[in-house]
Amino acid sequence: MSLLELLSVLFSAAGVWLTGRRAVLCWPVMLVASVLYGVVFWRAHLYADTVLQGVFAALSLYGWWRWLRGVRDEGAVQVTQPPQGVMVRGVVLSLAAGVLLGGVLQTWTDDPNPLMDALLSTFSILGQVWMARRYLASWLIWLGVDVLYTGLFVVRELYLTAGLYAVFVALAVVGWLQWRAVCVITEPGKPPFE
Repeated sequence: MSLLELLSVLFSAAGVWLTGRRAVLCWPVMLVASVLYGVVFWRAHLYADTVLQGVFAALSLYGWWRWLRGVRDEGAVQVTQPPQGVMVRGVVLSLAAGVLLGGVLQTWTDDPNPLMDALLSTFSILGQVWMARRYLASWLIWLGVDVLYTGLFVVRELYLTAGLYAVFVALAVVGWLQWRAVCVITEPGKPPFE
């Protein structure tokens, strides 16, 4: 493990921990983590993961902006649960995009798990967008994604990264419990809290 990879792991874990605490600081920390991991993946010739980190960096800026608009008096953001239709659309679009991307990866790359990689990528983006919007359901997306990534990294014998994702599973459970305690349920037909 290089110093750069170690810093990437530490910033990533700190960003997820701060997210669970609803601290706006999570977004600049996750932005740094995305940039660092982008360099790590570029050096390892993992170009799809490099691009995904670029998407995460952009979504970190979006999340930072969204959360600054949703900070309450105590310094934490308000958590909401969107209407069921919003959640269903997000899952269906992520599945469709994942299947499409999986076909592209299978056709034009030597990826040994193109569909799994594609679905994990599209659901990671969904989880990040929902996190930026302060949706409680984002933690459930991350829980599923992190469990599957842990297994995938074990199969690929990337044991340190698998360990990091196992920690992410635990942090997702803690984050979900913390957010569930303060969640505001959005009424049908009413836009989520801004």
